[in-house]
Amino acid sequence: QAQLVESGGGLVQPGGSLRLSCAASGINFSIRTMGWYRQSPGKQRELVARTTSGGRTNYADSVKGRFTISRDNAKNTVYLQMNSLKPEDTALYYCNTVPVIGDYWGQGTQVTVSS
Repeated sequence: QAQLVESGGGLVQPGGSLRLSCAASGINFSIRTMGWYRQSPGKQRELVARTTSGGRTNYADSVKGRFTISRDNAKNTVYLQMNSLKPEDTALYYCNTVPVIGDYWGQGTQVTVSS
């Protein structure tokens, strides 16, 4: 059974940094493309970064150059290093496979960027 547990969110000032983590189980992690998604109130959930099983990465234009996705297949964990954070990065952040398999989502981790 799939389980995704996100952590590392919080309140940060504009220009600050956060590192998100996502521990995965039950999804055959090492062969999956994994992604970080985010959703703000009133907006659709969007994919902001992805990493293939081999470590190739891709980013949404809105975060390119500021966010870095990485993974540790031995720990079944995917990370998102977020630098130079902006108020518009405020959202609930989730990890999941790309594409999403089934309809399972973890609880997410809240990132709030505010002075």
